[in-house]
Amino acid sequence: MALAIKAEPLPLATSSDGTVRVGGTRVTLDTIVAVFKHGATAEEIVHRYPSLKLGDVYASIAFYLNHQEDVEEYLQQRQQQAQEIRQMNEARFDPQGLRDRLLARRVEQQE
Repeated sequence: MALAIKAEPLPLATSSDGTVRVGGTRVTLDTIVAVFKHGATAEEIVHRYPSLKLGDVYASIAFYLNHQEDVEEYLQQRQQQAQEIRQMNEARFDPQGLRDRLLARRVEQQE
């Protein structure tokens, strides 16, 4: 019997907001790549994120390694978007004195 070799579809999907998710889970490609860059093995990644399948993690890492330049560009864009959102939120909601305001509110509620 001959071994049938066929291409498997990538376990990556882009959501409506442009986020690439792995294996039909909420885990992002950003997360897989970041943890992999910090030295985690595919098995360790599955242990940390049990909703993932080991084969999907290996396929995602292989995709990253084979398309490193494109993935790095995508990750850079995601970081830029996150920074812009953070700045918008900080402009809308001043973080200065937040802890003091929350502690004061707690004291008022306890009285």
